[in-house]
Amino acid sequence: MLPMTLITETSKLIDACERFSRDSFLAIDTEFMRERTYYPQLCLIQIAGKDEAVTVDALATEINLNPILDLMANHKIIKVFHACRQDMEIFFNLNRRIPFPVFDTQIGAMVCGYGESVGYDKLVRQITGVQIDKSSRFTDWSHRPLSKQQLNYALSDVTHLRTVYESLLNQLEKNGRINWLNEEFQNVLNPKTYDIPLDQIWKRLKIKSGRPKFLILVRELCAFREKEAQSRNIPRNRVIRDDVLLDIAARSPTSSLDLAKVRSLSTQFAEGRLGKSILRVVAEASNIPESDAPQLENLNKTKPQKPALIELLKVLLKHKSEDNNVAQKLIASTADLEAIAENDNANVLALNGWRKDVFGDDALLLKSGKIALSAAGDRIKVIRI
Repeated sequence: MLPMTLITETSKLIDACERFSRDSFLAIDTEFMRERTYYPQLCLIQIAGKDEAVTVDALATEINLNPILDLMANHKIIKVFHACRQDMEIFFNLNRRIPFPVFDTQIGAMVCGYGESVGYDKLVRQITGVQIDKSSRFTDWSHRPLSKQQLNYALSDVTHLRTVYESLLNQLEKNGRINWLNEEFQNVLNPKTYDIPLDQIWKRLKIKSGRPKFLILVRELCAFREKEAQSRNIPRNRVIRDDVLLDIAARSPTSSLDLAKVRSLSTQFAEGRLGKSILRVVAEASNIPESDAPQLENLNKTKPQKPALIELLKVLLKHKSEDNNVAQKLIASTADLEAIAENDNANVLALNGWRKDVFGDDALLLKSGKIALSAAGDRIKVIRI
């Protein structure tokens, strides 16, 4: 068991980061709260190196996190996370930089055949045989003081992570798949993943109408709501709920009386600061020409024209996934299969790189009738014709 320390002072953090800087890789996790805020509130940072593990109290009054940010930027050290997207968002919000280089054990596990989006506790159990105590999973990490049990739970997220990483790395080296991960890590390492432009925020909503004026107003209202939520650091739905925002866009109110008719909105809200701001957004959006309306993808998308072929491709994908011991989700999506069914030169990941070798080439051969699928007991067999 590694020596474990709770750090609440910058001087001790500096010393710990100096020691960690000599490691070739570090296991890292964060604990945060975001139910009441727009930006995640960082509460703890757990780090495990070769010789020690620490929990850094990010809410301590005497702490400066710059030593950790410098450590995250050290290109000589691999930063190991599990399902790292939210952790990356936290570090990006702290200093607009993404930790590099990184290794995500959830992605690594998918390449090694542990299933799709496998959870940390399940992966630890499968690789180490250790059963993690889940009793502190729903802790309010912003509450102080934290109990010894809570701190031990937080640290378990990194102490076992080192063993998991080393096991996955060994498997990846044996099966020659380390390079497969480079493409998968590009998305989590891209700052655009965590800094979506305001005029693109609307895409997260489920929209069924493609009317240009409606889409323009949805886009403008979403941008307004996002700026309001950011400035007040509250969840966007605390400003306006999604369903209410869409209702406003559909009604396009021009007065506080009209706005008060929107479900869930009161006359007091409509006549208040936020209501007046919304009406101003609606008025300004009405002057935007329809030619500047955003495009709603897949609104008029027809059903796949070759459903039988798509079903055959799904069977082939499942076979290739099992045969190569890699998660189906990582090889191809249903959208990929539909695109391949329509076009041999479809611009999809499944027809490029290692995916092409594992699945794409045979998908095209199946489509052209040069291979067939047959049952062999409970297994699928590929027959060359």
